[in-house]
Amino acid sequence: MSGFVYPPESVYNLLPREEVHTEKPPRYRSKFRPTVVLEGKSTKDAMRTMGPANVEVPSPDKYLKKHSKETKLPESESPNQLFDQKPPVPPRTDQPLMGIHTKRDFIKTATSVPMKPQPTSVDTSKGHKQPLENSGLLPKYINKKHYGDVPKYLQQRIEEEQTAKKEYDNFVKEQRERGALKHLPDEERQAILQGLKANWDQLHHEYQGLSLVTDTMTKKAHKESLEGAMKQLESSISLIERFKTIYIQKN
Repeated sequence: MSGFVYPPESVYNLLPREEVHTEKPPRYRSKFRPTVVLEGKSTKDAMRTMGPANVEVPSPDKYLKKHSKETKLPESESPNQLFDQKPPVPPRTDQPLMGIHTKRDFIKTATSVPMKPQPTSVDTSKGHKQPLENSGLLPKYINKKHYGDVPKYLQQRIEEEQTAKKEYDNFVKEQRERGALKHLPDEERQAILQGLKANWDQLHHEYQGLSLVTDTMTKKAHKESLEGAMKQLESSISLIERFKTIYIQKN
C-alpha cells in the first residue's frame, strides 16, 4: 500500500458534473443495397420449393420391368428361315467360275512375303521412338555421288604445291647450270640446325630471367628484342627442318 498515491482533495470534486453524450456518425449504407435485396428475394422465392411445382407424377403401372431394356430379335415364322434365304448348294457337276477376284484375295495374302517392320530408334528411357532414317544414325552420306572424293580446295592446294615445287626445281636447275648454287651437305645442315637451337636456348634462358614487371622503357625494349630474336630463330629452325635439300650460293 505504500506505493499507492491518493488524488489531491478538492472542493470542486464534490460538485455534480454534466454527462457528456458523444454522438456517433450515421452507419454506412451502400447505395446498391435495395438492388441486392431485390435480387436476393427473387432468387430465394424461385427456389423455395423442392423442384418444380407442376411435375407429372409417374403412374404406378409404368414401372421398370425385367428384361425390358434388352434388344429382341425379330420373331421368325420358322427356325429354318435364315437357312432358307441362302442359295442352294451347287451340284458336283457344275464348273466353278474362274477369273473372279474379290476385294481381298486371302490366298494371295497368306502366301505373300510378310511386311518387314520399320526400323526405329528409341532415344529416351520412356520409350519415345522415331524412324531410324530421320534419327541421323544411318550413314546416308556414303550414298552420295561424290562420296570419298578429294575436295576441290585440297586438289587446288596440291596443284599449287606441285607447281611451286616444279618452279623451284627449275630455278635450282638453272642456278646450278650457271654455277651460282651448291648443295648443302647433310652434316653442315645438322650443324647449322644445332647451332640455331643452341642460340634459341640461350635467348630463352635469358628471357626466363627477366623480371615480371616491365615498368621502364629499357626493360620493355629488351624484352621485345629477345622475343623478336627468338621468333626469327624459330622460323629459321622450322625452315631447315622442313626442307631436306638446301642450296646455297657459292662464295
